[in-house]
Amino acid sequence: METFLSNLSLGFSVALGLQNLGLAFLGCLVGTLIGVLPGVGPVATIAMLLPITFSLDPTGSLIMLAGIYYGAQYGGSTTAILVNIPGEATSVVTAIDGHEMAKKGRAGAALAVAALGSFFAGSVATLVIAALGAPLTKIALMFGATEYFSLMIMGLVLAVVLAGGSVLKAVAMILVGILLSTVGTDLETGDERMTFGLIFLSDGIDFAVLAMGIFGVAEIMRNLAQPESRDVVRKPIGRLLPNREELRQSWAPVVRGTVMGSILGILPGNGAVLAPFASYAMEKKLAKDPTRFGKGAIEGVAGPESANNAGAQTSFIPLLTLGIPGNAVMALMVGAMTIQGIIPGPQVMTGNPSLFWGMIASMWVGNLMLLVINLPMVGLWVRLLKVPYRLMFPAILAFCCIGIYSINSLPTDVMFIGLFGFVGYLLIKCGFEPAPLLLGFVLGKLMEENMRRALILSRGSLSTFITEPISAGLLLVSVVLLAAAIIPNVRKGRDEMFVE
Repeated sequence: METFLSNLSLGFSVALGLQNLGLAFLGCLVGTLIGVLPGVGPVATIAMLLPITFSLDPTGSLIMLAGIYYGAQYGGSTTAILVNIPGEATSVVTAIDGHEMAKKGRAGAALAVAALGSFFAGSVATLVIAALGAPLTKIALMFGATEYFSLMIMGLVLAVVLAGGSVLKAVAMILVGILLSTVGTDLETGDERMTFGLIFLSDGIDFAVLAMGIFGVAEIMRNLAQPESRDVVRKPIGRLLPNREELRQSWAPVVRGTVMGSILGILPGNGAVLAPFASYAMEKKLAKDPTRFGKGAIEGVAGPESANNAGAQTSFIPLLTLGIPGNAVMALMVGAMTIQGIIPGPQVMTGNPSLFWGMIASMWVGNLMLLVINLPMVGLWVRLLKVPYRLMFPAILAFCCIGIYSINSLPTDVMFIGLFGFVGYLLIKCGFEPAPLLLGFVLGKLMEENMRRALILSRGSLSTFITEPISAGLLLVSVVLLAAAIIPNVRKGRDEMFVE
């Protein structure tokens, strides 16, 4: 307990520094703005802002990027409630009852419950991260190259299992991402791989270029291709403090949502996205009158919003302790860490404790900031919701081009974000999710390094991956999970074939 308190004390001494406080506030403000404006999610925003973080110290840059992530979770609920358009994927469930409350003049109560529930969930999730960080890091230090390779395989399999849509498409995206990670000069042999004689590819594909193109530019193209339609609530927002009855109805869903989000957020893959959906389903099942849901039940806002924010924060656990990104946002975090010269994994806690604990403490500070930012500024967010897309996106695109050019001063980088943006747009239109591609790209290099190291230690024997107990267990779990995802699809396909 004494060690736990001393670690948190170190973290708060770092997080409460003037520069880090400013960066946390900036991240939370930008994240809220991005969450409020439908069409540009946290993944695209973090990808666009990566060039800015290169001039910051590692702790400050990660604090700002983390603030953008969970700030977007907060902001997304504002759009879902007031406009019936989820600003973030995790706010889809909030729109169901939140917008109905807004139509009845109870938008203020819905926004307040969402903000208070998110603050409570974020505070609890921060304590969960702090409590689990040290034990998981000690376990991770027992891992060698063999175990890390198998752990990364399991992380990618979980990403496939938890991804929406076709399992085959998700696997294809991961394989493409791994393939792209091998482009460039092989550090072991010095041979060039898939560079096609192009000098600018000899160093490989830049992470920021791929991320900004496949998410930022592709997201802009996707939104411009869709017609604008916003159902902004005309009724007054109402009082921003919920009454006693609304608080009584909300506290239990907030607690249940926090627990569910904290557990599901730890899962590599898209556990944080699943949390609000699972919370909504549970609240509807536990309700005395389930017919209230969909008509403005405050429990349908309190539970999912708490699960949403708790899941967003505990998804940092696999990243900070094992170095495994749990979703696309965490993959961007890994990219930001490697660009700063930090190797993600258990060594971060032992080698750079101020970064590890400073980032954890900044989450609590950020949640407090978000509570202050969101409620008093509701009027401003309502005005921003009326800004048409056609005025926003040219400025965002120009910002992308300037940001990516500022990294290496290469015109080819600007051309590449356009190319990857077009490819990303085509993938989305064809029903492919870009997130598994980014996970495959980030983990591809780490998998190759650990596989080579494991084979060198075992003198080239592939059996090392199944003779080591931990590695064998992780691979077995991966096979079982993949089979559980594929078999139902195979059966469904056969049934449809026989029906025809």
